[in-house]
Amino acid sequence: MGEAREDREKVIVRTSLIGILANLFLAGFKAAVGLAAHSVAVLSDAVNNLSDALSSVITIIGARLAGRAPDKKHPMGHGRIEYMSAMIVAAIVLYAGISTLVDSVKKIIHPEEVSYTAVSLVILAAAVIVKILLGAYTKKKGESVNSGSLAASGQDASQDAILSASVLASALLYRLFSIKIEAWVGAVIAVFIIKAGFEMVSDAADDILGVRVSSEISVGIKKTILQDPDVHGVYDLIVNNYGPDRYLASAHIEVDDTMTAREIDALTRRLQQRVYEENGIILGTVGVYSVNTEDDEAGRIREDIRRRVMKREGVLQFHGFFLDEAEKRMTFDVILDFAVGDRQALYREICDEIRAAYPDYSVQVTLDVDVSD
Repeated sequence: MGEAREDREKVIVRTSLIGILANLFLAGFKAAVGLAAHSVAVLSDAVNNLSDALSSVITIIGARLAGRAPDKKHPMGHGRIEYMSAMIVAAIVLYAGISTLVDSVKKIIHPEEVSYTAVSLVILAAAVIVKILLGAYTKKKGESVNSGSLAASGQDASQDAILSASVLASALLYRLFSIKIEAWVGAVIAVFIIKAGFEMVSDAADDILGVRVSSEISVGIKKTILQDPDVHGVYDLIVNNYGPDRYLASAHIEVDDTMTAREIDALTRRLQQRVYEENGIILGTVGVYSVNTEDDEAGRIREDIRRRVMKREGVLQFHGFFLDEAEKRMTFDVILDFAVGDRQALYREICDEIRAAYPDYSVQVTLDVDVSD
């Protein structure tokens, strides 16, 4: 895993450096063309390239810091720094977009004469081609190493190619037909930049706050665990993310109530090894739900309660049932849909119904959270 992370960091740094050089090159030429032609659209495009270069610098710094070894204060490593760097990049993009929009509006209110030469048109056309190639390359590399910031940069570069093409189109319109729309094109570019910035803020905020793990990951872990013949069910799977490709998971499993501590210990270690080998995820904690195997009455009560609970709209899952006949106690968990308006009210209704149906038993119902598919 350490070697894989080192290779990943090298790919991110190398790809980002290519992006920095390309964007600085484009920004310089576009700035020269924009100043010479008095074109706010071209200057806006140059600012966009400059912000992309700065974003790549932040990406490199974030990758370097995120790759630091775990320490006492950060035992799970520093991977989440990449999400913080993505937020900084988003702020830079937003600032570039807003400042560009302000300049474009000024040019719309107080227009200036523009002048495009044949050389400037060639430069703008070349910039479109460079952005297309850079976008495809960066996105491919980002997806190959699961770097959200790189993949986003690639997508951004592809969108920039479209914006640069619109700048070229406005220049051609002016040169061929004397139709001046470059200030409006600059404003449109600014709006696209601002939109991209807000989307980047949203994505980075989701990563920092923590979001539901992808179905591919959760289904993969559950499939691996359920392959073991001693496991009857997998529930309450929680996968914590500590940076790209850094996950720590916990889950509850249903096993026969006749299993000994020694057998459960062996099962737990077996599952942890398999989940890591097949999914690349550390299964840190394995909780246990015991299933009644020696009492037919317990099985009948279980199915009756399952029917009562699952008939209610908004109930997603019923699990973890166990009946202790000696203590006259039953326990089980329910998961309610987040779409339920008053989840606590539905929870109380379920508790009241089961307690009324089985007044001789102490009923303990746990309201679980729907955290994985």
